[in-house]
Amino acid sequence: MTGTEERTSAESPEPGGYAAARLRLLTEGARTGPPRRAALAELTDDWLAGLFTAGAGRPQGISGISLVAVGGYGRGELSPRSDLDLLLLHDGSDPTAVAALADRLWYPVWDLGLDLDHSVRTLAEARRTAGEDLKVQLGLLDARHLAGDLGLTAGLRTAVLADWRNQAPKRLPELKELCDERAERQGELRFLLEPDLKEARGGLRDATALRAVAASWLADAPREGLAEARRTLLDVRDALHLSTGRATDRLALQEQDQVAAELGLLDADVLLRQVYEGAGVISYAADVTWREVGRVLRSRAVRPRLRAMLGGGKQVAERSPLAEGVVEQDGEVVLARAARPERDPVLPLRAAAAAAQAGLPLSPYAVRRLAAAARPLPTPWPAEAREELVTLLGSGRPTVEVWEALEAEGLISRLLPDWERVRCRPQRNAVHIWTVDRHLIETAVRAAALTRHVHRPDLLLVGALLHDIGKGWPGDHSVAGEIIAKDVATRIGFDAEDAAVLAALVRHHLLLIDTATRRDLDDPATVRSVADAVGTQGTLELLHALTEADALATGPAAWSSWRGSLVADLVRRVGALLAGDLPDEPAPTAPTAEQERLAIEAFRTGGPVLALRARSEPVPTEETPGAPEPLGVELLIAVPDQSAVLPAVAGVLAVHRLTVRTAELRTLRLPQDVNDGDGSVLLLDWRVAAEYGSLPEAARLRADLVRALDGSLDIGGRLAERDAAYPRRRGLLAPPPRVTVAPAASHHATVIEVRAQDAPGLLHRIGMALEKAGVRVRSMHVSTLGANAVDAFYVTTGAGEPLPEQDAGSVARVLEETLRAP
Repeated sequence: MTGTEERTSAESPEPGGYAAARLRLLTEGARTGPPRRAALAELTDDWLAGLFTAGAGRPQGISGISLVAVGGYGRGELSPRSDLDLLLLHDGSDPTAVAALADRLWYPVWDLGLDLDHSVRTLAEARRTAGEDLKVQLGLLDARHLAGDLGLTAGLRTAVLADWRNQAPKRLPELKELCDERAERQGELRFLLEPDLKEARGGLRDATALRAVAASWLADAPREGLAEARRTLLDVRDALHLSTGRATDRLALQEQDQVAAELGLLDADVLLRQVYEGAGVISYAADVTWREVGRVLRSRAVRPRLRAMLGGGKQVAERSPLAEGVVEQDGEVVLARAARPERDPVLPLRAAAAAAQAGLPLSPYAVRRLAAAARPLPTPWPAEAREELVTLLGSGRPTVEVWEALEAEGLISRLLPDWERVRCRPQRNAVHIWTVDRHLIETAVRAAALTRHVHRPDLLLVGALLHDIGKGWPGDHSVAGEIIAKDVATRIGFDAEDAAVLAALVRHHLLLIDTATRRDLDDPATVRSVADAVGTQGTLELLHALTEADALATGPAAWSSWRGSLVADLVRRVGALLAGDLPDEPAPTAPTAEQERLAIEAFRTGGPVLALRARSEPVPTEETPGAPEPLGVELLIAVPDQSAVLPAVAGVLAVHRLTVRTAELRTLRLPQDVNDGDGSVLLLDWRVAAEYGSLPEAARLRADLVRALDGSLDIGGRLAERDAAYPRRRGLLAPPPRVTVAPAASHHATVIEVRAQDAPGLLHRIGMALEKAGVRVRSMHVSTLGANAVDAFYVTTGAGEPLPEQDAGSVARVLEETLRAP
């Protein structure tokens, strides 16, 4: 039968002709996807138009009544088992004739066994019902004329769209609430093993909601990839209907292989990955769109009051700096006007870290610009890039939204090419509730809460990100992941020793939980085998935290207090086996000529002396092989030995917005030919960087340091004023600080270890607390790993002796309480 003959038979009002043509269309296989859906809609249009004309008995000049397709049928999205959404619209002049026509339309549809959602209304009734029922209004937004009075249908479309736009400030929040409630019930499509293609978050209902938002003219969804994502889900639904013969939207496990075959895909995993990718695009577009709707509605609510207060005029959105090249504006993180992503390859990570730390979303326009303009990072990465990645991973729950924004524009796979193999990868395991990529991010989120329990939070966070990276390769994912992790660690700038630790974490990330739950812990061979695999106390500590984070990120069935106690018991036993005498206080290196010169000058002048100089080391880049990579600025300070030096120096740096990356303090005894006695100088060797902007002049730093030491500079007041000048951002809920006394860590001093969220003025607060406690800081070793400060302070009594055990514990408790205070 030719196409013309098929059309002719379908136009017949007889159900048999339409049914035969429909069956041929769905089984011929020549047309699939959008062409088949369009052809099925056209075939159905012709049949219904024929029924309408025959039923009305007036083939020419029909007025006062029309047949309208609404909802999915109105959009022309007819899947093989889709129901027909129809509205019989009339002017109210002849209700009896309309009722008779409705019967002639609906019964043939039912006779074919097709699902039908129908209504009969006047224009006024349709508008009133839409005003009362949001779902009805959404369906009418897609109204499409099928037969009858075209002017009547056009009047409906005009009126419904005008009502929708006029009522958008009220109706859009209702729509958002409906979407949220549905997501709560149905879950996130891109993480479900048996997803509902229509109702789950990121499904077809959300795609339709985005069309409705666009029709309101208040906001519009990001268009990149959205049409393709919608088409993917519709194609899968078509195949699901054909393979099951049912009108279902749930992609059940037992049907996935058959649906994959219907679509010509390799297997069910490939099918799910395509579904997840499409759902991810829709979910991200929904997040961005609803955020923009909220911003517009808030702006509309505030603007009249501002105009009344300010007497008119346009308000300029306030921009407050977050990091170099990154500012906050109107509740989003955007690029500064002076930012040049084409010259600053670290900017994407810096912006992402700043957004996550502030608990703010990254502007989609900023991400798009970064994706289009930012240069690739050199290999290995600069130290700043690695630090920003660690900061991003350690930001807790806000990391997820920021990571997804980067992934939506392809930045994650560009930064970490190995990520592509695990992106949207399903896990066919009832214990796992996430895809592989989301599980890795969830593990980093969980690990962020455990950073106070390890000495190397940067290794814990990167290990969390990489622990399942081998699942994109055949074979044992731990073995494959070990190789990948070592390569990634080297590429992002970790040294060989740290790269080996990360590789070990990935290789053995299941070791503790498997051993603790499946082996006899009283058997010495069990403990010995774990100790041999782990090797060091540091790796054991990291592995313990990673094990807990991994289990918590897997799902509720993967972790319990019982499992936690078994793992803790195993760690205790292995730690005892690995334990030896802890190293004493690190021996200070001999002072350099410059350090000795500064110390002598400070002793002779009786005041602080400092020097600022850039530090670099030869690290080749792609553009300039062998060129030095800037590592920050080294600040050398020499001060005659006196009290309160640490809080004074740390406070001055905080006032000048200088971030302390590493810091060392030690006492330097001067040669007798210089001091004629036992004079000593405190030598501080710190690595600092400006939060944003340029560094202050050394002379200005010294002048403020002199004032801080003599008490004429109110550091606490200056910092409080600055904090009050900026609104407190919600940011992340960081783990609480942890202060401990390291037992037997030194024979000459008491070692107090501090692990806390890095923040402006943190070191100043620690110094003030130690000063008030009456202890003397003999030396200190401070490092900032991402957003985490990991500090060790060697303190003594005034007589230079280690603190008594009770006093040491008291100092640690007071310091922890001080840091916990807001």
